[in-house]
Amino acid sequence: MKVTIEQAQSDLARLIEEAAETGQDVTIADGDRPVATIVPWPKKRKFQLGILKDQLKGDAPDFLEPMSEEELRLWEGG
Repeated sequence: MKVTIEQAQSDLARLIEEAAETGQDVTIADGDRPVATIVPWPKKRKFQLGILKDQLKGDAPDFLEPMSEEELRLWEGG
């Protein structure tokens, strides 16, 4: 959307609200020359656990179990 400086001065609150609701930028122009842009703040995305659920195959190590003697020796550089 493109508006003039005069329109932006008189309808700034409405333009901000519209940008936030629609997700579109609002360009403010001085005649034909763009001078500023109202950009909506990105909406927060919910954090999702398990996005790779059912896509990973195989066994994973149990990180709560103690290491075997051989793993411990390798870990320590032996």
